[in-house]
Amino acid sequence: MFTGIVEELGTVAGVEDQGDAIRLTVRAATVLDDAGLGDSISVNGCCLTVATRTGETWTADVMQETLDKTSLAGVRPGDRVNLERAVTADKRLGGHIVQGHVDGVGEVLARTPSEHWEVVEVSLPTALARYVVAKGSIAVDGVSLTVVEVADDRFTVSLIPETLARTTLGGRRPGEHVNLEVDVLAKYVERLLPFTPTQPGEPA
Repeated sequence: MFTGIVEELGTVAGVEDQGDAIRLTVRAATVLDDAGLGDSISVNGCCLTVATRTGETWTADVMQETLDKTSLAGVRPGDRVNLERAVTADKRLGGHIVQGHVDGVGEVLARTPSEHWEVVEVSLPTALARYVVAKGSIAVDGVSLTVVEVADDRFTVSLIPETLARTTLGGRRPGEHVNLEVDVLAKYVERLLPFTPTQPGEPA
């Protein structure tokens, strides 16, 4: 589990095409302080497993399912990526509950700069619209953000200078794709509301 608070911007050091998968190598510093083999690191909102690590780089195997459902299919050497280690029980939950399981891919539609913040408009797959509410939480490329306005096919977020400077969202241009993860609590509520027990003894 993650919080959507990006710890550092890493750099893609290599992308090895394996046909139905890629082996992704990322250069980083902070997230490698205590990372071991098998640990989870969020890369642009995708939960990946550390397969190897050497010095300032680590690698992860990205399977076809992830390539089909996220923007990681388009990463290239030199790209910057948002990185966050899995949260531990003794840490503050500074953002919201983020699983690192991408629900869909959106497209940056527009950016409107202001003196002290910037409003970014992102397309929203219609199947996800019911989970997104104004003033609710959404993860965009792994960054925990508060929704400002939402429609059936788009939403806006306001980015403060800290977010613009310390995450990839500061440089995302209209037309570029971003990974979206809606609030998992909304999905559980949707699942529970229509549920009717079918077996004796099942909880109502």
